[in-house]
Amino acid sequence: MESMRLDRCLANAGLGSRSEVRDLVKKGQVTISGQIVRDPGYRIQPEQTDVVCVKGQSILVRHQIHLMLHKPAGLVTALDDKHLPTIASLVPEQLWQRGLFPVGRLDRDTTGLLILTTDGTLGHRLASPHWEVWKKYELTVEGAAFTAVDPELFAHGLILPDGLHCQPAKLEIHTSHAASLTIHEGKFHQVKRMMLATGRTVTRLHRHSVGSLALDPGLAPGQWRELAPDEIQSLYQLVDLEPDKDR
Repeated sequence: MESMRLDRCLANAGLGSRSEVRDLVKKGQVTISGQIVRDPGYRIQPEQTDVVCVKGQSILVRHQIHLMLHKPAGLVTALDDKHLPTIASLVPEQLWQRGLFPVGRLDRDTTGLLILTTDGTLGHRLASPHWEVWKKYELTVEGAAFTAVDPELFAHGLILPDGLHCQPAKLEIHTSHAASLTIHEGKFHQVKRMMLATGRTVTRLHRHSVGSLALDPGLAPGQWRELAPDEIQSLYQLVDLEPDKDR
């Protein structure tokens, strides 16, 4: 882990916004290895992360923050929109202030797993088709019923009416009008466009998983939680990165 500014370290630990934790530091309420530090810009070295205390209590240093959010329908995957409600209302402001952002986007009416992180490299790779991170969606449709021919059709890669040549996808049929679709692309409205090209209109779309990370069934729509260490590790491994370690 690289060195980190003291104010960022304290903000990542959930002690307030960057301006609030700077006040803590300037008031002499923060110690490192038993010594009071009054400079918010002081850079904490990796070997010091287990000796940071605030008001005499040691804190857990997080270099990065990673959350899973159960996105409900009706919200835009953005932090600000002039006309529509966004996911920003679901997560405390102090977390957004630490540089948290959504990995990719889910349409306004799409529900399910949305990963939030402060790690730009991780977020970029998870969303990039280059890294071929599989994303599984559960869907229901109107129109033509699914048949045994469809999985092979999707596996060969659909060519949409606008000329887009989709990469091979995995279609698993549940009922005549319900299925799961696993893709590693993220083109605009891609799942809906793929279904429309085969004579179907999506009426419900829910993202179940990203790589090996599945949405926690205990999270109700609109709820979120931090990722566990093993979940973080699995995401980083998907895109050939090594996570920073919490101390």
